[in-house]
Amino acid sequence: MKPQDSQHDSRHNSLHGLMVEFIAADQILEGTRRAWQTGYREMDAYSPYPVEGLAACLGLKKSPIPKIVFIGGLVGVSCGLFMQYYASAVDYPLNVGGRPFNSWPAYVPIGFEVLVLVAAFSAVFAMLYLNGLPRPNHPVFNVPEFKRASQDRFFLCIEASDPLFERDQTARFLLSLGPHGSVIEVPREDIGPPEQVDEPGLRGAVPEPRTTVQVGEQQT
Repeated sequence: MKPQDSQHDSRHNSLHGLMVEFIAADQILEGTRRAWQTGYREMDAYSPYPVEGLAACLGLKKSPIPKIVFIGGLVGVSCGLFMQYYASAVDYPLNVGGRPFNSWPAYVPIGFEVLVLVAAFSAVFAMLYLNGLPRPNHPVFNVPEFKRASQDRFFLCIEASDPLFERDQTARFLLSLGPHGSVIEVPREDIGPPEQVDEPGLRGAVPEPRTTVQVGEQQT
């Protein structure tokens, strides 16, 4: 392997992907649609509010959470009713006013409460698992501009794990989408805080961990 090839592979492996910034919802929607049509699959879009149609452009499947919540509700109401039946009719039968031991109308309130409880926990834990949470850190957090993703900016990131990803070619494609600013490299790991130096006036002089992509001979 040539030295330049080894250097290229090392740089490629250090990248999470390439990201561009948009200022309007229709731009991120169109950009994501074009990326999907081009053949990119390992990508993600970030927006400060839900954008209708964006999930479909990313090829995201319908969430299985409703089915999980339904199953959790069935399990909850079944456990609630069985618990009361076993206590009242099997383990400690008690004749109250001549009513049958299995007086199921009295079981409805507790059965409903257990249904809601188990369904709610199913929704929460399923959401956390399917989203890969908790995740205290993500590579896109290493980009200073990304802080505006929760304010007024939209971002599209094509990840380096995509089979079609090639640094220069992908950067040219992202530039063809008409983004706001340049293409931004997203490192896999944060470079860390600025180094501490001893000379007065030089603290914090180390630049932030951000680089733009150079395509060919021109800086983009």
